[in-house]
Amino acid sequence: MKNKNFDLIVFDWDGTLVDSTAHIAWSIQRAYEDAKLPIPTQEDARHVIGLGLSDTFQYLSPSLTSEQHKTIVERYRHHFLTADEKIQTFEYVEEGLRFLSEQDYQLAVATGKSRIGLDRAIAEVPFGGYFHGTRCGDEGFPKPHPDMLLHLMTEFAAEPERTLMVGDTTHDLELARNAGAQGVGVTYGAHGRDKLQKLNPRLMVNEFRELIEWLKVHG
Repeated sequence: MKNKNFDLIVFDWDGTLVDSTAHIAWSIQRAYEDAKLPIPTQEDARHVIGLGLSDTFQYLSPSLTSEQHKTIVERYRHHFLTADEKIQTFEYVEEGLRFLSEQDYQLAVATGKSRIGLDRAIAEVPFGGYFHGTRCGDEGFPKPHPDMLLHLMTEFAAEPERTLMVGDTTHDLELARNAGAQGVGVTYGAHGRDKLQKLNPRLMVNEFRELIEWLKVHG
């Protein structure tokens, strides 16, 4: 591919590259159940996916005490880790990332996961070696603050207009907008098409393969 329009492509992790949305929402609900607190609805549990853990529980329960917050975080991690090996990669992700790597794009991850969590997740998938950089929710300001993308754009000397953020939530698209980058919404993750469309992304795709086919023409 010659005369590329983008130099840096940044991916969210959960709900974009791996099919973890249902498991995360379930883990959030079970954490509240363990803490004997009102259990968030499925919609609310899915809405906060992608935020840092602190923002997640602040959104769901603004009046939590510090002890309740500590308990919920501990129980969430417990439930997530007991079954995270069951999480599957979305179809065509490995092949698509391989293709983008062969075309000399800089590839990165921006995620609300902790550094420990992302490093573990990357080690468990066959495509972890394609990423040139990563930024996590506990390393600066979490989404939708622009910090993650600004950090990665600086690291790779990429201009905002030549940076593409790919994610399944409004938090990802707001991150892109706040950093001056362009956003792609994937409709198969935590937030539905209607929510994503309100942020006017450059593109929306129903499967990962569609993104790669679009980049072959417009990337």
